[in-house]
Amino acid sequence: MNEHHQPFEEIKLINANGAEQWSARQLGKLLGYSEYRHFIPVLTRAKEACENSGHTIDDHFEEILDMVKIGSNAKRALKDIVLSRYACYLVVQNGDPAKPVIAAGADLFCYPDPTAGAC
Repeated sequence: MNEHHQPFEEIKLINANGAEQWSARQLGKLLGYSEYRHFIPVLTRAKEACENSGHTIDDHFEEILDMVKIGSNAKRALKDIVLSRYACYLVVQNGDPAKPVIAAGADLFCYPDPTAGAC
């Protein structure tokens, strides 16, 4: 595995069907966005690209509520989006090209399969 891919692999989730998925909140942090609100425009452009390419947005961008701990063991619901590999590919294609980690993500999320050769 490429050393630049390791951070993406560390935050990867596997769903019940064995498909790879990533949390948008975790991916945004990894891609260098200081706050999730700064990452939302990237997600919006990626969703538009998904729809414009003939895919169903909900198949690749699943909106969820994640319960997170806040002070004194209390929890609150936090919006997140579960991203498919294709969604991640679209996200890095629509991210800030000045960020070196974007290039590593583009290489990793090469759709449909990064081991199949060039995108």
